[in-house]
Amino acid sequence: MARTETPVCDFGRPAVDFALPDTEGRIWRLSDVQGEKGTLVMFICNHCPYVKAVLDRIVRDARELKGLGVNTVAIMSNDPSDYPEDSPENMKRVAEAYKFSFPYLVDESQSVAKAYGAVCTPDFFGYNADLELQYRGRLDASRKEAEPDAPRELFEAMKQVAETGRGPEEQVPSMGCSIKWREA
Repeated sequence: MARTETPVCDFGRPAVDFALPDTEGRIWRLSDVQGEKGTLVMFICNHCPYVKAVLDRIVRDARELKGLGVNTVAIMSNDPSDYPEDSPENMKRVAEAYKFSFPYLVDESQSVAKAYGAVCTPDFFGYNADLELQYRGRLDASRKEAEPDAPRELFEAMKQVAETGRGPEEQVPSMGCSIKWREA
């Protein structure tokens, strides 16, 4: 599992539309998850130790952001043939166990991850109400272990986006396992 960091935020870059199924087969588009004051698109998976360490915080922050008018969607783009823990069945199990308040979508072709420029799990893309990119940073200072009492960088950034339409100028890149791309 190669550790990868996200690139610097490309402020204003528009969100990419998608049509992806959840674990029940329902197709979701960007417009279905767009929040009144912002939208958080995140690329996660089940097997990554970086995601596992903070999944409870991701769920907490998504729930609290919804109260601020920011909706969340999670997308899993790994190749489950090499990582069976990331199968749709296991995605459903994880979403139920953690009580996801957001859709967890399957990017089987990996085209959505490529269109967004996602590179790792977790990889966060925070958009304002106009679907312009304002945050491409980390959740908090946690790595493979949760950092107790770490400042809530993602939450505070998206709260700022909800209130002002702009993300913070200073952002620390997210870090995680590289996305497991299918072989050509």
